[in-house]
Amino acid sequence: MKVRIDEPKQEPKISYHFTANIDIISFKMFKILVVCVMLTHTLAYPQSIQDNIDSVFGPQPTQRPNNRGAGFIVTPEPIVGPTESPQTFVNNGQQCLCVPYYMCDPTNQTVIADDGVVDGFGIIDIRFDPQDCQDVLDVCCNSDKQTEEPIVPVPIEQKPGRASGCGIRNVGGIDFQLSGDFNNEAGFGEFPWTVALIRISDDSCVCGGSLIHPKAVLTGNHCARAFVNDAKDLKIRAGEWDTQTTKERLPYQERIASRVFSHPNYNERSLANDVAIIELEDPFQLDQHINTICLPPPNYVSTSKNCFASGWGKDVFGKAGKYSVIQKKVPLPIVPFNQCQAELQQTKLTSKFRLDPSFICAGGVPGVDTCQGDGGAPLVCPVGNPAQNRYSQSGIVAWGIGCNEDHPAVYANVALARDWIDSQVRFIGLDTSYYTY
Repeated sequence: MKVRIDEPKQEPKISYHFTANIDIISFKMFKILVVCVMLTHTLAYPQSIQDNIDSVFGPQPTQRPNNRGAGFIVTPEPIVGPTESPQTFVNNGQQCLCVPYYMCDPTNQTVIADDGVVDGFGIIDIRFDPQDCQDVLDVCCNSDKQTEEPIVPVPIEQKPGRASGCGIRNVGGIDFQLSGDFNNEAGFGEFPWTVALIRISDDSCVCGGSLIHPKAVLTGNHCARAFVNDAKDLKIRAGEWDTQTTKERLPYQERIASRVFSHPNYNERSLANDVAIIELEDPFQLDQHINTICLPPPNYVSTSKNCFASGWGKDVFGKAGKYSVIQKKVPLPIVPFNQCQAELQQTKLTSKFRLDPSFICAGGVPGVDTCQGDGGAPLVCPVGNPAQNRYSQSGIVAWGIGCNEDHPAVYANVALARDWIDSQVRFIGLDTSYYTY
């Protein structure tokens, strides 16, 4: 979800970056979540410094059409179509039935009775094989008998030694572990603050964001500003993981926006101060897979090399890129400001480019980057006692040049905006302690 420059110069084209329209494909066993992209101009080798800058940020608003509108994108189709009845296979000489993972008793691999429940267990292999169950969250469970006695789960908050409060990462996810996660897939509920912004009128996913209070979301202003005067056309989805199934044990939740607050110093041209807060009509119910992220104190400077961005964006830039069906996590190191500016000056931006102080940078490792569809998403870094797995949001995905390149990407600096965030949250009448550690 970043502004990119990669194509040869020709008539200006529209490419999909931050926002997207949705074509909904309806299946009984599959739900579709819209992958997020945003429209922006992609121009190639500019003839001047100004052209170079325009190729990243677009020309002045008076010179271009409204490129914040929605483009069309079709959610990837499942490899195998849905079935009308449960699948059966033969596993080690025994017939087995495809059921949701939490309906299979891990002790004897038998189907649990309808009133039974089970705690986290097992390993989900996200690689797909035609002989596997069609849904990634289904497992093949022995169908010759059923377990009648329910297995009572241990709520995650009651497990000894677990930290509480904002920013707690569920390392590896909850309920199950992944195998075959070769594309940095996040575990289910691993980053419980990550949310999706969805336009109600056309079922399009606008951007990513983060939950900072049960009634407030932090995101990029380039994502939210279109809703300042039409907030009720925006809804927030929290607790999402696999965008093509509803078989997670803990379902996602959705809330309608009531107001949008844009940073007063936002610059549409450069995306400086790219910060916005969305107030919700009703609060989210916090759960194992839905929680708030911590925010750093004002002017805090992170130097961590172990940060993460999370979302459903593309793997590579442009038409060849594929959107993530399962939420991904992108490991990223923070890059010092002066180093970042120097590296960006080695790109098509030229030595005349100056990075606005409202940004921070991360990444720069070839093949590891946020990309189209990640705009507005959180960049989080570890804080405090490492044993607590607590994270604080250092940045908001803003822009970059290409994807997976050897130069950093650019993020809105959350610490620099902390005072403004606090003032808006208090103005709404909410408690800042939800994101304070």
